[in-house]
Amino acid sequence: MSSRPSVYNFLAPLIAGGVLLATVGAVAQQERQARPNRLREPEVATRAEPAQTRFFYPTNPSMYVPLPPGPSVFDTSQYKIRVVTMANGLSRPFALAFLPDGRMLVSERTGQLRVIRNGVLDPMPIAGVPEVVPRAYQGLMDVVLHPNFAQNHFVYLTYSKRGPNDSTAIALARGRLEDMNLKDVRDLLVTEQWNENTPSLGSRLAFGPDGLLYMSVASPGNHWERAQEPGNHQGKVLRLRDDGTVPPDNPFVGKAGYKPEIFTLGHRNPLGLAVHPQTGAVFENENGPQGGDEINILKPGANYGWPVVSQGRDYSGRYYPTHHELPGFEPPFVYWNPAIAISGMTFYTGDRFPRWKGNIFVGALAYAHLERVPLNASGEPTSREWMLVDLKQRIRDVRQGPDGLLYVLTDHIYGALLRIEPAE
Repeated sequence: MSSRPSVYNFLAPLIAGGVLLATVGAVAQQERQARPNRLREPEVATRAEPAQTRFFYPTNPSMYVPLPPGPSVFDTSQYKIRVVTMANGLSRPFALAFLPDGRMLVSERTGQLRVIRNGVLDPMPIAGVPEVVPRAYQGLMDVVLHPNFAQNHFVYLTYSKRGPNDSTAIALARGRLEDMNLKDVRDLLVTEQWNENTPSLGSRLAFGPDGLLYMSVASPGNHWERAQEPGNHQGKVLRLRDDGTVPPDNPFVGKAGYKPEIFTLGHRNPLGLAVHPQTGAVFENENGPQGGDEINILKPGANYGWPVVSQGRDYSGRYYPTHHELPGFEPPFVYWNPAIAISGMTFYTGDRFPRWKGNIFVGALAYAHLERVPLNASGEPTSREWMLVDLKQRIRDVRQGPDGLLYVLTDHIYGALLRIEPAE
């Protein structure tokens, strides 16, 4: 009899606590059901992304992180910056170009060339754009203007072109822009060879100080070896005249078994091209496998090693030999381990952020940020800074505008154009 009160006294608080926890849990569950999930609410009208344009990981609206409704202010190591959303609702935006009249062109991987005028996205796309194959990692890609655009109105595009038996190839097209129409559009080059049942991956463009057009072409995912084969254009950077013909001083002109358009070879998936503002050298960046994203300085005829060497490891887990372990391959200028899924690239040359002059900016898809790579007086990389991390946006492209501000494109079916400006 005397033991019962002591047992009761021991159990009573536990029973009461359990009832209290159950009650609190039930109330919390009701609140969660009643409270809307802000991260699941897109800022634009809901639209379903066709399965064929999705990447190999989920990209449905439930994965979408909405941007703040107004400007956001962030601290960086050197400046306080303001990030403004200029346009939202872009469909997988890939590249950005600035027209002399103040308009902006934005290519959408799903096949449209869009116009932003006075900070407003035109609901109608540019007419006359070539038909693209909008599959994962394929579609409409880069857009650049001819250096003499003010006189000739030439716009250059790279895109995935449909071929026989539902195959694709990366093509270079040129057209003349008149208001909202691209006229006299024709292919200047259809790269060899056609790909069946594999993504043809990315392509970027840049005009060099020599007036020639540099075009990167990725190697296809189930035929990496083509990057080392000189008889095709895949896994290469090409050097072309503005009409698509071959300059006579290209490094492999007249060499048996080599495509004369090739400038460099041994590239995996190039997603950025930019010209150094002082030296005029063309810089290229590309995705590595597991680790080994790279920035390279392109040299005529150089071999950058893929898939023989890499700073990363294969998806099977095995390590590749590095560039320094095997002779004959050009090592990267900068590399990342782990990989950030690098995309887009620009050198900053403006006056709005003087301490950033000469720095490289790249986008990161995997870790969802913009990255700054400062260079010292000798042109060597010294450190790295992650920016815009709190926005949680995959950055597809970064460009400097004629106003000296930075502009970035986010990669999503609800993609956006953001402007970075001083907040002080």
